[in-house]
Amino acid sequence: MGIPIKAFALLVSLLLCLHRSAADVGTASSYRPPYLPTACYGGDSSQFPADNLFAAAGDGIWDNGAACGRWYRIRCLSSAVARACAAGQPAVLVKIVDRAVNLGGVTMVLSLAAFGAITNSSTGEILQINVDFLQIS
Repeated sequence: MGIPIKAFALLVSLLLCLHRSAADVGTASSYRPPYLPTACYGGDSSQFPADNLFAAAGDGIWDNGAACGRWYRIRCLSSAVARACAAGQPAVLVKIVDRAVNLGGVTMVLSLAAFGAITNSSTGEILQINVDFLQIS
C-alpha cells in the first residue's frame, strides 16, 4: 500500500521548508588601528572598503594567502558576555585584507566598524564572540 496523497504532499512540503545553511561556525574578536600594513596588500590604503567593514583571516580560513580579497557574510551568534550580539543578529559583509596570527584559533579578527555592526557596544568590553560566517566571493 502506498503513502496517501495528503501525507505525501505534507512530507514534500516539509522537506521544501527545511533550510540547510552552508555557513560555518567560528569565533571573532576585534582589532584596533593602525590597520596598515596588511599581509594582503602592504601599505595600500585603497584596499579597505569605504564602509570600513573588513577583517583579518585566522589560520582556519587564511588558505596560504588565498583568503585575501574574499568577502564573508558574518553574524554574531553568542558570547560569554550577556546580550553581546546586536538585536536581531544582523549580518555584515566583510572583506579579508590581512592575516590574524597567534590568536589561539580565532576565525576572524574584525575591524572596529565590523565588530560594532554586529555586537551591542553598550555591553562594555566584548573580547570574543561566536559567529556564523559564509564565504560570498
